[in-house]
Amino acid sequence: MSLTIMKPGLLTTVQDLGRDGYQQQGVIVSGAMDRYALRMANLLTGNTQGMAALEVTMWGPAIQFEQASLVAICGAPFEPRINGRIVPLWRPVWVRAGEILEFGACSSGARAYLAVAGGVDVPLVLGSRSTYLRAQIGGHEGRALLAGDVLPIGEPSSLAASYMANIEPELTASPFTAASWFIGELNRPAYHEEPLVRFVRGREYHQFTEASKEAFSSHRFRVSSQSDRMGYRLEGPEIQMDNRVELLSSAVVFGTVQVPPQGSPIILMADRQTVGGYPRIAQVASVDLPILAQVRPGDWIRFDEITLEEAEQMYTLAEQLMRRLECAIGLYLKQGGL
Repeated sequence: MSLTIMKPGLLTTVQDLGRDGYQQQGVIVSGAMDRYALRMANLLTGNTQGMAALEVTMWGPAIQFEQASLVAICGAPFEPRINGRIVPLWRPVWVRAGEILEFGACSSGARAYLAVAGGVDVPLVLGSRSTYLRAQIGGHEGRALLAGDVLPIGEPSSLAASYMANIEPELTASPFTAASWFIGELNRPAYHEEPLVRFVRGREYHQFTEASKEAFSSHRFRVSSQSDRMGYRLEGPEIQMDNRVELLSSAVVFGTVQVPPQGSPIILMADRQTVGGYPRIAQVASVDLPILAQVRPGDWIRFDEITLEEAEQMYTLAEQLMRRLECAIGLYLKQGGL
């Protein structure tokens, strides 16, 4: 079972939930930028949440399915098409063998995730299939996908296999058949072209000037063109400390907001380094990282301070929702109806 890349798109890579457990050796986590969209696409195809899928960025690829496949696309609205017909997002879609899925440009947001029942079965590197471009490890030969690449697909789970067997009598001669049930907007991240991103105070927050702390929470910042999967450099009010201090490098995580001496904050993203020495003014709440992942260079963002307790509560509620959706999706797949 395999997929063939007919056109690569702007930046299409294999990603899962990342390479955990090796940061003490200097190996970054990497993984999907929008972890929620990846997890949901996997669940809709009967996969476990962390299986490898394709991360599509800004301008998508064209992909041929060498066999009939159960797929799901979650994330930004790319309007993917098969034979000129739009393939709906956030739901299971059965695709006939030989069909070509074409993504085109993204109307808003930045990234979508294509999951296939069985997962993209490239070799594991340090426990993960995620592509880390700078080190050229993981994914398919450690690089972005190119035309002609053939990606192996694993065996679908018993849940996915059962679903496909049950819906077979309902299938038509159409190149694809989408389920009538889907993940509604209330259960998706609130993607927005100018999002309000919630944060808790970083370790060095108290060392910044009062004017800088006020500006950070009350002004909007533009995402610079010098931004990528490693981090977003922000343009806006200059953020400065009361007194410049030399800090020992310490651990950083997805969503840490560092401020270099010139005063332009940097939000660390999926391909962040393992440690950093710049003062940390903020930490983006985990529940807002998927929203942040869909921001593109040139977009604007605002910050809103919350307490650590509020951030923890929102994270707990989000994970409870994910668990409920996982159970509901499993029931729908077992029932086998379109």
